[in-house]
Amino acid sequence: MTKSSAVPQDRIPRSRPREDSPSSVREQTREAVSPDLDRLIHERIRLGIVSALAVNRSLTFNELKALLKTTDGNLSVHARKLEEASYIVCSKSFDGRLPKTEYRLAGAGRKALERYLNHMEALIRATREK
Repeated sequence: MTKSSAVPQDRIPRSRPREDSPSSVREQTREAVSPDLDRLIHERIRLGIVSALAVNRSLTFNELKALLKTTDGNLSVHARKLEEASYIVCSKSFDGRLPKTEYRLAGAGRKALERYLNHMEALIRATREK
């Protein structure tokens, strides 16, 4: 098919998606997720940080970096966002001559994770009931 014989996209008739079509399910999921979802911890790396800290008293920067398989810069940016939201607490010290950055989950972070998990569980239940 040559470029000139292609039908312009705005001229292709669009049918309404079936209720169980993937695009319809995506739209329903988007509607169900959007209103109350905590977008701050929904991002993969930030959710990983909060989840890891929920099951560990504290973790160092290097432990989180290895656990999440991410880069220094990526972890540092995401951790800073969580720290600014008071979801995690960062403490810096020295181990001998080496700097040591350690993170703990704050009370607000624990509550936010609990709300997020409840929301996701409700979404899963609603999806399975259909």
